[in-house]
Amino acid sequence: MKIVFSTLLFLFVFGHSTLYAQSEVDSLEASLKEDLPDTTRIRVLTRLVEEYQFLDFVKSQKYSVEALELAEKTDAPEYKAKAYLAASILYTSTGDFSSALQYDNRALELDIATKDSTSISRDYNNIGHDYFDLGEYDDAYFYFTQSYRVASIIKNKLRMLISLHNVGRVFKELGQYDQALDHLYLSKKMSEETQDVEGIAYALHEIGDVMLRKNQYDSALTFLMDALSRVRTMDIDEIHPQVLSNIASVYLSKGDYAKTLTYYDSAYTLHVKNNNRYGMAEVELGRGIVFTKQRKYDEALNKIEQSLSIARELNARVLEIRSFYQLSALWETKGDYKKSLEYFKQYKLLEDTLFSQEVQGKLLRDQIRFETESRDTQIAALSKLQTSQRSELRKQEFVRNILVVVMALSAILLVTVYRSGQRRRKINTLLLQHQDDMEKRSEELERLNQVKDKFFSIISHDLRSPINALAGLLDIIDKGALKPEEMHKHTKELKVRFNHTRTLLNNLLDWTLLQMDKLNLQAAKINLFRLVEENIQLLGSVQEKKIEMINEVPPNAIGFADSNTINLVIRNLMTNAIKFTNDGGRVLIAAKEQGREWVVSVSDNGVGIKPEVLNILFDKTAPYTTRGTANEKGTGLGLILCKEFVEKNGGRIWVESEEDKGSTFHFTLPKA
Repeated sequence: MKIVFSTLLFLFVFGHSTLYAQSEVDSLEASLKEDLPDTTRIRVLTRLVEEYQFLDFVKSQKYSVEALELAEKTDAPEYKAKAYLAASILYTSTGDFSSALQYDNRALELDIATKDSTSISRDYNNIGHDYFDLGEYDDAYFYFTQSYRVASIIKNKLRMLISLHNVGRVFKELGQYDQALDHLYLSKKMSEETQDVEGIAYALHEIGDVMLRKNQYDSALTFLMDALSRVRTMDIDEIHPQVLSNIASVYLSKGDYAKTLTYYDSAYTLHVKNNNRYGMAEVELGRGIVFTKQRKYDEALNKIEQSLSIARELNARVLEIRSFYQLSALWETKGDYKKSLEYFKQYKLLEDTLFSQEVQGKLLRDQIRFETESRDTQIAALSKLQTSQRSELRKQEFVRNILVVVMALSAILLVTVYRSGQRRRKINTLLLQHQDDMEKRSEELERLNQVKDKFFSIISHDLRSPINALAGLLDIIDKGALKPEEMHKHTKELKVRFNHTRTLLNNLLDWTLLQMDKLNLQAAKINLFRLVEENIQLLGSVQEKKIEMINEVPPNAIGFADSNTINLVIRNLMTNAIKFTNDGGRVLIAAKEQGREWVVSVSDNGVGIKPEVLNILFDKTAPYTTRGTANEKGTGLGLILCKEFVEKNGGRIWVESEEDKGSTFHFTLPKA
């Protein structure tokens, strides 16, 4: 809904209807030949961008370039924002969402500077729309809800219903269909109340898409046909091809391939007219699926590969995931299980990244925060009323005291008032203590909830990959498509995955015990040389890289700390060094005396760490992780565990690193 509602903003500025006669367009073009002020010329150019967007893409692009060039020369933020918005709308219509995102961010910066709340709400919605089309659904949800917050503050119902509609689209893409329908029906109702007829068409289209995904094909067709009728009646060019594509998908699911291709052809014609490469790629993928079902494999392969190529160029990750999945299915149908497995791995890798439990968890937390904000507003209002009541009570008490003095109340009455005040103070003290207790319990519950969220996020995401890989391999073996000489390669890959999983489980369990204060440390004398030697033997037997591990810890290095936790610190730091060191590299473990402490260091000659990452490595509120030199995965828990274990043993930990030259992690512990 980005384009159509951005258009409404332009109409508000100029005060005209959405349809213009050709004579009015000619008048706008003729005015460009006159000596206009820069701001007026920008308004005319952006208006022409809008008018030619679905009529003549070349002209629309030409006027957009002129508007941008002129906007860069002016110091008027409002008109720069108009030029950026026009460019964003144009890029969106072509499917280039990354470029659209750049211009929407520029427009937002300018509108924040001018404190234009209506435009800020619009910009948040546009940025959310860009992230949505790029498949970044957690970011899309954040910006759509930000748009709703701003719109609710200024009581802009149109912007509020647009935001609710788009939040529903996010839930739809994440498969949370009931929540999606709640938001979509609510936005449809608001459109009906505000007589926003175009908004009703948008809602019908999205509800139809949800029904399609729920396999309720007859209901989906009813909603989509209603939406198509309204779109054609009102000439809503923005979603016309998408509605046609979804109707084609319904007929594809029902097995009516002739109607499927007819609707895809109509949608493709509109996308070509608008130069929308993303839309054309979606249609080509749909055609490829039809040809696969018709066993026209060469034609199907050509169409799906075209879709994948465009998706990669546009960074359209959802479309890329769908293309990988269809290529895997196509090669499996053709009997080439090796190629099918390769594409299936790429599909799962990208899908796990895009739809990870961590993203789902972040989205859920944003959702809860969004839904409780209205309650927070009510609580704030009640607090304000309480403050007012307290102030009034203080005034009344003052007046009462004056009356007591003036009327010379008896000593008995004064004693009674005094005792009453004492009781109130005791009650207030008890209430304050109760409030402090409740706040502490709330903080403890929040901390435990974060532990639970992180625990289940890692289990559902990181433990799923080796299981999926094993399931895929077993399926291939069951079909007899895996040659004996290929078995070693896949077994080696599974071994690496399960070694990673074993390390993950150990870290995860230790981290959980630590967070719940269930881990007891028992300090004793420990031989650091022997601990390092044991870990070298252990890691040397499981790591696949040819990395030299050198123990330069003095044999007399005896520390005083908990043996199990320090052993885990050393092993995690060595594992981390191996992970970011290239094949054939070196890892050196050393220790030196420094006063009453031992300073242990783990050095490598690997890829090093970027300066901006150094400050967040040990941040337990947002664990940082990236893949190693052999594509090894991690969770970010290892270094956080190291920091907490070292500090609980009375030591410190820090890191020194230079990109492309390696890293050195140091930690201290008391001498025996």
